Amino acid sequence: MNGVIIAGAAILLGGLLSFEMAENRKGLVPVKSALSSLFIVTAIVQPHPMPTFYRLVLAGLLLCLSGDIFLALPQGRMFLYGLICFLLGHLLYIIGFFSAAGVNQWTWIGLLTVLVISLRVYVWLAPYLGVMKRPVMLYVIVITVMVCGAWSVLGSPRLALTGRIMVFVGALTFYLSDIFVARDRFVRKEFMNRLIGLPLYYTGQFFLAFSVGLLR
Repeated sequence: MNGVIIAGAAILLGGLLSFEMAENRKGLVPVKSALSSLFIVTAIVQPHPMPTFYRLVLAGLLLCLSGDIFLALPQGRMFLYGLICFLLGHLLYIIGFFSAAGVNQWTWIGLLTVLVISLRVYVWLAPYLGVMKRPVMLYVIVITVMVCGAWSVLGSPRLALTGRIMVFVGALTFYLSDIFVARDRFVRKEFMNRLIGLPLYYTGQFFLAFSVGLLR
């Protein structure tokens, strides 16, 4: 089943990138919705050795699916609605990560590392943000904490190593993908942002979806 999901996701991602390059909204919206729905299916069909973690990640994935649909729509306010959905999704990921691993020394290593990067990213974006400065600042804070939570999971020796790696890589690639979303939205709109950012984003979401069956 997992192999079929991965193959289907790869095909849909190729189609999505094609529609993005052609700026074809009519094709983009259904293909993106289908691709994002697949990471929901992925989480559901995995075993769930940690039910609370599974439910929180699944709820976060559902919010991200909503965010993907909003971002695919052309209306100007859809970006803000998408931002809100992703912010709420990250909050659920944060609760899930810390409920699984708690706070440990890796949390603080992650905080120091990611905080430096996030500050530099925000300083870079700030001149372009206009009225979006505060929403973007809040989002940067939340996603930074989310990655710190993933560092906590990575550093928790009582959890299965494969699951810990899946959570960490998933959170990190999601974080990196958002830098390209921000660049495309605020700094310079070009296909290269989506060519790099979308594979990173879907890698992150599928890693998190698969992690619900591997973190134990």
